[in-house]
Amino acid sequence: MKSGISEAAFRCTIRIEGADKLSTIKDEVRKFSKSLGYDRFVLFSVAALHDEVVQNILWIEGDWFPGSEKIDAKHYFQRCPVTRHVFAANAPFFWTKMPGDEANSYKVVASPRGPGIHGVQIPVFGALGLEGGMSLGGETIDSSLQTRLALSLIAASAFNAARRILEGPAENPSGELSAREREVLTWIASGRQQAEIAAILGISERTVENHLRRIRKRLGVATTAQAIRVAIRNRNISV
Repeated sequence: MKSGISEAAFRCTIRIEGADKLSTIKDEVRKFSKSLGYDRFVLFSVAALHDEVVQNILWIEGDWFPGSEKIDAKHYFQRCPVTRHVFAANAPFFWTKMPGDEANSYKVVASPRGPGIHGVQIPVFGALGLEGGMSLGGETIDSSLQTRLALSLIAASAFNAARRILEGPAENPSGELSAREREVLTWIASGRQQAEIAAILGISERTVENHLRRIRKRLGVATTAQAIRVAIRNRNISV
């Protein structure tokens, strides 16, 4: 798959985006990752407070705790320094854990090698900043740049799709958007400026701004970028 990894990752992402069951997301990630040596997965959303790190574990699979019994996965990853490093990272990074080490002995490394469990952790960013992350691990993994970029695309897609399925649409304090509000927000999401939207719709720029103000209020957000994210999650608009 190495020669066609970019195309394979793109096809995998499309199937994940269209998933309506968590099992479909898992199957797609497993199939893509298997030949690259990854057989351990944890997908999580981050907490607002850095002391807690993990808000929810959306999916965990594989032998993360060899030889251990009755391990609380959330507590384990809360304590893991690699998981905590996600707050300081702005890009995927590799980690390694030598045989016999405890969870707090995981280390961030430039290039994993040698015996033990190795992996990559991928921060997932959204309109609100850091929103989640995914770790993939295995004993003999492909750590090439091409693989890291491909897994980054898939991890972000898996996180957003899993959260949509498990958590449902975001709360809407004031009800659904009107047809005109959806139209305005769709144009904004496509990259149009307010002056352009006003010309397209035959309304004034002030009216466009009033629509955006009402949209933010209806969706309970502070910025237009946040409104776009919530509207997409609620399926009020598509881009």
